[in-house]
Amino acid sequence: MEFKDYYAVMGVEPTASLKEIKTAYRRLARKYHPDVSSEDDAESKFKEVAEAYEVLKDTERRAEYDQLRLHRNDPGFGQHQFDQYNTGGQQWHSSAGGGAHDFSDFFESFFGNRASSAQHSSRRASHGVRGQDLEMELPIFLEETLTEQTRSISYKIPTIDASGFPGAETSKTLKVKIPAGVGDGERIRLKGQGAPGIAGGANGDLFLIIRIAPHPLFDIDGQNLQIVVPLAPWEAALGASVEVPTLTGKIALTIPAGSQSGQRLRIKGKGLVSKKGTGDLYAILKVVMPPKPDEKTRALWQQLSEQAAFNPRTGWE
Repeated sequence: MEFKDYYAVMGVEPTASLKEIKTAYRRLARKYHPDVSSEDDAESKFKEVAEAYEVLKDTERRAEYDQLRLHRNDPGFGQHQFDQYNTGGQQWHSSAGGGAHDFSDFFESFFGNRASSAQHSSRRASHGVRGQDLEMELPIFLEETLTEQTRSISYKIPTIDASGFPGAETSKTLKVKIPAGVGDGERIRLKGQGAPGIAGGANGDLFLIIRIAPHPLFDIDGQNLQIVVPLAPWEAALGASVEVPTLTGKIALTIPAGSQSGQRLRIKGKGLVSKKGTGDLYAILKVVMPPKPDEKTRALWQQLSEQAAFNPRTGWE
């Protein structure tokens, strides 16, 4: 009797966890399910996968199978080992979905009568092939992250036609709530809003990936914001009060006398909202020279240069 390597059929290692085995089963069942697969010999491959999963998902069966696998090449391994478990093979109703399967002689010899039909019937629906998860990007403005938003979204869903084959995509529209404080790249899960399941399996989920649109004035630094504040030379030298935009309106910012380009002034509580609280806004000062001066302005700059006696390069000496 031919030995069946169920781990090879599932494409997993013998040390694979139950979660890894379930993931492999869902992937392969979706690939080879006779109702939707275009693969050659899909039905027989689906039966192989269902048989392997039937054994490896059950702790007791897997333990027995691992012992058989370990000793399959022993000189004394022969028919009496098979006979020890032989229960008079029968048609097996798999909890992996897809109805009755004529599993291999190897399976029937060892596991063909290990569970009642009632157990299999109750499990059948829970092991259908789960629908595909879908993703879509949702662009939002910085201002919209400050409060909870309700948005209408539309997306395409793959379908299965009446014959069990992939059909035309259908459109779906939902109203969704976007919580305050979402960040760029954050994923929001909408349970059951993905592709429909196969053979009674659950629907997949829809994941919204937040993309914050670039802002013409603000840069994001964690939950803080940064804005460049242009200053005239005399505003930096003498000090000034200038209007600075924030996400919620303009505020008056005091510029200390003798401010330098690159200096950062903190505006508390005017950053982004998050679960940790509200960030700050940092004003980065930038001294900007006026355009080419006329003769009168040039004379004033000349007078200032003669009276100020200031050398910005003293550190070089």
